[in-house]
This record gives sequence, structure tokens and C-alpha cells, in this order.
Amino acid sequence: MQSEIPSHRMQITDNLDKLLTIFPDSIRSKLEENLQQDSKNLIEVVMDLGRLPEARFSDRVTYIRDEPVTKAEIQHCIDRVGMFSTDNRAGIERTLHRISAIRNRTGEIIGLTCRIGRAIFGTIVMIRDLVETGQSILLLGRPGVGKTTALREIARVLADDLEKRVVIIDTSNEIAGDGDIPHPAIGRARRMQVARPELQHQVMIEAVENHMPEVIVIDEIGTELEAMAARTIAERGVQLVGTAHGNTVENLIKNPTLSDLVGGIQSVTLGDDEARRRRTQKTVLERKAPPTFAIAVEMLERQRWVVHDDVAATIDTLLRGIEPPAQVRTVDDSGEVTIIHEDSQPSFKPLATNNNTTAVTPLHPQGLRASGKMTPVSIQGGKSKRGNSEFERMLERSWRTQDPNSQKIRTPGPNGEDWPVYIYAYGIGRSQLDQVIEVLDLPVMLTKDLDEADAVVALRSQIKHHSKLRNIAKDRHIPIYTVKSNTIPQVTRVFRQILNLDDPNIPEPTDLRLFSKAGNDDEIEALEEARLAVEQIVIPKGQPVELLPRSAKVRKMQHELIEHYRLQSDSFGDEPNRRLRIYPA
Repeated sequence: MQSEIPSHRMQITDNLDKLLTIFPDSIRSKLEENLQQDSKNLIEVVMDLGRLPEARFSDRVTYIRDEPVTKAEIQHCIDRVGMFSTDNRAGIERTLHRISAIRNRTGEIIGLTCRIGRAIFGTIVMIRDLVETGQSILLLGRPGVGKTTALREIARVLADDLEKRVVIIDTSNEIAGDGDIPHPAIGRARRMQVARPELQHQVMIEAVENHMPEVIVIDEIGTELEAMAARTIAERGVQLVGTAHGNTVENLIKNPTLSDLVGGIQSVTLGDDEARRRRTQKTVLERKAPPTFAIAVEMLERQRWVVHDDVAATIDTLLRGIEPPAQVRTVDDSGEVTIIHEDSQPSFKPLATNNNTTAVTPLHPQGLRASGKMTPVSIQGGKSKRGNSEFERMLERSWRTQDPNSQKIRTPGPNGEDWPVYIYAYGIGRSQLDQVIEVLDLPVMLTKDLDEADAVVALRSQIKHHSKLRNIAKDRHIPIYTVKSNTIPQVTRVFRQILNLDDPNIPEPTDLRLFSKAGNDDEIEALEEARLAVEQIVIPKGQPVELLPRSAKVRKMQHELIEHYRLQSDSFGDEPNRRLRIYPA
């Protein structure tokens, strides 16, 4: 059976009529009825013992009939296909179809997956220019995206159009079909079959040593031995075209078995000066050797591929924590190829910082950060501490400067600091931040734009439970300060650390308004009771103190105040007499 896509660039040959002959009459007749409406989107036919047979299309799954599959029907199919190899795959001679078996514990076949094999001529129009360069090409993508189909077409173009000596290592007879005579879809390319999948690497080396190929085509490089054989072939000057498990180049970096395909990864210890120059840890990952494949293609969809035309540069860029630039190639039904060049973007990788702070950058702004706008907080709390003369107002304005290429307005601090400090908050309640800034009159402005931030304050639990938050873009070099809990004392302490006010010789301000929620007399009285207990008994005398019974809401405020003094406290007793006990350090 042959059908054409409404395009001058593609022609599909699927030999679907030969596949239909292996099915029992009751299944074949029903299947043919379904295929009259849509045959080109059929992906596979599934037959499991005691279950309804299925026809799986690219966009849906359909039951072929209402009766379950019997053991005799499965045996009927087995008798009409080729021999099943050790990888439980078989085929139909002179076709590209693949029949895979599911066996029970005794080795008896109880299920079949009949995968439709199609030769699509014209499918590599997106990367034809890359194929003609003579460089080795690695295809990546999820199952079913068309890697083997593209591999088959590349082999035909190299053999017929470019007149090169091409040898295909066909482990499961999926590229050139079952039987001794290969399918016409591979053109003049030659095919070497593999007796057992575990011998694939040996056949790869044998092909180079015995048959003088200019190009080796290999499907599904999946073991370390095969990756080593691929490197050996590439080092002998033979062009390699292959596929590997993984959706992106970054997947290969994380796969210790296949990382050698992109050069391998090794850990390197830098000197102090080099680590400081790179602004990174002393132990970093670097590429070990030149990559086996010079070009990598990520097949996202059948008509949308991402091309990395310099794999070595791509790997080096990824290991530096930057998303590499890439070409996104698409093709329409008329065969028109569109190439979009995407610029490199900061990736998110761990970066050590000083003062035991954890450097992280959120992947995507959320909540308060989503708009990208800044919320100014008055440094002086809205009250001028200067006179009202025109001269003093002019003098105050003269101190205000704007950063180049930024919207940030700066005013010199008492020691020449650039104030205010722009803070990007992640995972911390906005009310706590505003309350600390307002009550303590801190020179801090909250920003929702990470590019405008001087520092990031993040909740430690957010970093712990979200692995992506433990990464940072090296280009930004923004220090990250973490807080253990979303409380006023923690927020106060980290702000004082950012502003270099965290001097042990300077006592932290104890303003009860920081810890009061409603600010009413009952809350202030309870907080004052706790403050007096700490400052007059617990700290000077080293004795524990019990406070008066309070509500749960007020006890929480007292707990925060006790934490501010770096002391421990707990609640005990039953309601309504539950109260706090404060312990000395």
C-alpha cells in the first residue's frame, strides 16, 4: 500500500497490505474497515491474550472488535512472521514492520505488538545541509518521533545522492526490514545484520575493518561498549549517523553509560585563583575528550527539530551553567524550511557563596514576582528628618543617582553604601517583610524583577523541596540569603546581615510592634510581659520563667519574640490555661 501526504516533498511507503496478511480473518476484516478512514496515522496493532485487540493511531486508540484475542489467533500470527530473535523481535520479509513479543514466565508468547514501519522519502529536508557536511550526526528523541525513519532516509541520501559507501548496522532489522534482501528504502546502502543485540558493538567494528565504509549508520546506541565502538569508528575518520536514548543533549551528560558520545564528563579541581575568576566552586565538571558526534539533533516533533551544530561548544556551555544557543528548524507541508536561531539563556546550576548562604535563582517568577514591577518602601518611613529649607531639599535630591542601564535609584549610606538595597523575596510572606522594613526603617526596597535585585532572600524549605531552586545563573552573581522559618526574627536577622548591621556588639532592636499582628493593647501587654521576663530574669539570672496563660495566636507572637533573643521556649498545659515557658541559653 502506498499513500502520499499532500506535499511534493514526502512520499510514504508502508507495505501495510503485507502486515494485514498475518492476522486472522476476523481481526483483518475489522481492521481493514478502520483503515479505510485513516491508514496513514496507524502506529501499531496490539494483541494480548484474553483482551480486546487494539489499533493505535497517532491521536487515538480503537478496539478492533468486541471479542478477546485467543491463543490460537496469537499462534496464527506467529506462524506467519519471521523468527523471533533473543530481543523478542521479528519481522516480515521485505517490509519494515516490526512484531515484538511478550512472553510469560515459561517463555510462551502471550502478546504481540505489531509496529507499522514506513519509509518516508524526503523526511530529512530539515537537516540535508548537515548530512552533506560529512560530520557525524546523533539523533535524539522520544520513542515514536521518527528517529529510525530519519536514519533510513539519511542512509539512502548518502548512498544514492552523495554516492558514498554506506553500511547500516541493523540490529533488529528495523532499518532495512526483515529477510536477507534489504528494503528498497535504503537505496544502495549495504546492511549488516546482527545475530544477537549484545554483539552490536562487535559488528560495528567488523564493518569498518572488513567493508571500507565511508559512513556507518547505527540505531539505538544503548550500552557503554557500543559508545566505545562508536568513538573508535569516529577516530578512524568514518562518518557516523546514529540514534541514542534520550530527549536532549543534557540527558546524555547525566547518563554515565552514554556520556562518552558527547565527550565524557570528568570532575576537575581548580586552583583558588581560577575558582575565584570563574566565580564558582573549586570542583567543577568539564568535558573529558572531543565528542564522538560533532552534530546533535533533538527531534521534538516530526516537523520541529532542534539542531546543535557544534556539540563540543554545547556541552561546554551546559557545564558552565548556561543554556546553549540552538537552531530550531521547522518545515511546513510545502517543504519550506524555517530556521530560528535562539540566543543562549542562563541555566540554573549550583554555585557556592560565602557566609554559608545558599545561592539559588527561581526558575520562573510566581505570585508577587510575576508582574516584574517593584514596590518602593520609603527609607525614612515617610518622615523627613531634615529641615524644610529649599537648600536642604536641593541637597537631598543631589544625593539621588540612578544606576546605568537600570531603574534603581541610589542614595549614599552613612559609610558610603549604595542605599537602598533591592531585595528579591522568594517563599517569604510579604507582610513580614513590609512590617520589618517599616518598623525598623530599613533602607530596603522589594523588587519583583530578579535582574534588578542586589540580593535574594529565600525560605530554606523552598530550596530543600524544589531541586530547581538550588540552581543559579552564573551570569547574574546575586547572593542568596536563606531563612529557616517565615518569622519576624528570622527576617530581621537576614536584613541586618544584608545591610552589614549584624554586629554582635550592637544589640538587635526589640520593637514590640514587629511581633504584634493587630497592634492592640492585649498583644502589646503579652509581648511586654515576655520581654521583661527575658531581660530581667532569664538572661541575667539564668532561670526559666513561666508566663501567664494566653491564646494560641498571642502565644505564637511570644514564641517569635523569644526566638528574637535566640532563646528556646515551648507551650505546656491545657486550654484555656496553656502558657509559655522560657528557658535560658
